[in-house]
Amino acid sequence: MPVSEVLHVVDGEVAQVTLNRPEALNAITPDQRERLIRLLGEASADPGVRAVVLTGTGRGFCAGADLRGGAAAGERGAGGVAGERVAGDVARMIRDGAQRLIAAVLDCEKPVIAAVNGTAAGLGAHLALACDLVLAAESARFIEVFVRRGLVPDGGGAYLLPRLVGPQRAKELMFFGDALSAADAERLGLVNRVVPDGELDKTAREWAARLAAGPTRALALTKQLVNASLDSDRATAFAAEAAAQEINMTTADAQEGVASFVERRSPEYRGR
Repeated sequence: MPVSEVLHVVDGEVAQVTLNRPEALNAITPDQRERLIRLLGEASADPGVRAVVLTGTGRGFCAGADLRGGAAAGERGAGGVAGERVAGDVARMIRDGAQRLIAAVLDCEKPVIAAVNGTAAGLGAHLALACDLVLAAESARFIEVFVRRGLVPDGGGAYLLPRLVGPQRAKELMFFGDALSAADAERLGLVNRVVPDGELDKTAREWAARLAAGPTRALALTKQLVNASLDSDRATAFAAEAAAQEINMTTADAQEGVASFVERRSPEYRGR
C-alpha cells in the first residue's frame, strides 16, 4: 500500500490521520486498515501524542470496506486457494479485520476525534461512531449500508449503535439503510456538533488542541470508564471508578490540578 493512501502528521501534540483514497470515497483496503491500527497503537503508546484526529480527503470520510479488493481476499480459503472457503473463514476475517480496527479506536488511550468530512457508510460509519467525539461537516451523511447489500452489520455496529441511540432507532437505521444527514445524526446523538464544511478542519484542530492541553491520563481513564459503563453492573462500575481514581492520583497532572486550585491559577498539564 502506498503510504500516501493514509496520511499521518503529528503537529505539536496532535496526531492527524487522514484516509486518502478520494476516488473511492476512502473505502478501506486491508493494507489501509492495518496501517490505521498501527498508527492508533503508536499514538496510544507515544507520550508525545495527546490527541488524535481521524478524517478523510475528498467527498467521503469512509465508504466502508473496499468490497472490490476485499471480495477477492474473502474468497480465499484456509489454504489460500481462490474459490475455496471453509467454515470459520468469514468469522475469522471479521474478527481479524473490521473488529480489530474498531477496537483500536475504542482502546486508544488518547482521545480520538472523528472529523467527518463526507459520506460515512458501513464500516466507515462505525469507524466514526467508535471515536470519542464526532464532528460532522454539513454535507456529511451516515449510512448503515449493509442491508442494501444483503449483509449483516460488521465492525461492531450492532454493539455501538444501540448504545448511542437505543435499540429501536438502531434497528430502524440498520433495517432500512437510509442515508442520515449530519443534522439528523446530531439530533439523534450520533454527532457532537455539525459545522459548515469550510470550518470542519479548523474546529477539529481547536478541539484536539484543547484535549492535548488536558490531563491526558485522566482522559484515558475517563474514556475507559465510560466505554465500559454500559456493560457493567453498578458494583463493577463503582469498583472500576475507585481503581481509576487510585491510579490517577499518582499522576503529576492530578497533583498539578489540585495545586493549581489551591494556588488559584490555571493548571499546566503535561500529560503525565
